[in-house]
Amino acid sequence: MIIAGLAFYLFAIIAVAAAVMVITARNPVHSVLWLILVFFNAAGLFLLLQAEFLAMTLVVVYVGAVAVLFLFVVMMLDLNTQVLREGLAEYVPLGAVIGLILLVEIATVGGSWLLSPEMEDVRGAVARTDITNTQALGNLIYTDYVYLFQAAGLVLLVAMIGSIMLTHRVRPGVKKQKVAEQLARGRTVEVKKVPTRGGI
Repeated sequence: MIIAGLAFYLFAIIAVAAAVMVITARNPVHSVLWLILVFFNAAGLFLLLQAEFLAMTLVVVYVGAVAVLFLFVVMMLDLNTQVLREGLAEYVPLGAVIGLILLVEIATVGGSWLLSPEMEDVRGAVARTDITNTQALGNLIYTDYVYLFQAAGLVLLVAMIGSIMLTHRVRPGVKKQKVAEQLARGRTVEVKKVPTRGGI
C-alpha cells in the first residue's frame, strides 16, 4: 500500500510538472515531447487504478499515434515562434481570467462530486471481479453514457470535416494537382524505345 501511494505521488507530480512544461516550453517540438511524458505518467496512474486497458490504449493511441502525428506536423510546419509570441502580453489578463473561471468550475464540480451523499455508497461498493475492466468500461460507456459517447463522435466528425475544408481551400501562390484536367487533355501516350546512353 505504501509503494502504491509513493507510485501515485511520483506519477502525479511528474505528470503535472510535464504538463506545465508543455505550455511553457519555447520550442514546439519540446512541448510535444513533454506531452508524451504526460501521457506515459497518466498511463501509470491508470495502472494503479487497475485499468490496464485504458493504460495501454493511452500509450498505443495517444503516444503511438496522436503525439507522433503532432511531432511530425510541428517539424514539417517549421513554426516561427517569434511571430506566434508577438502580442502575447496583451492577452495574458484575458487568459488569466478565463483560466481562473475554469479552475473555479472544476473545483465546484469536483467538490460537489466528492461531497455528495451518493459517494459514500460508491466508496463502500466492492468492485466486481467476475468481469474484466474492459467489459466494465464497455458496459458503462454503451449504457449510461451512450449519448455523450455519440456526441463526442459527432464533435470529432465536425473537426475532421473542418480540417479537410481548411486543407482544400484556395490559396494564392499554391499549385495543386488537378487530376480531372490532366485526364481531360486527350493526349495519346506513345511508347518509344530509348537506346542505352541516348535520348529521345
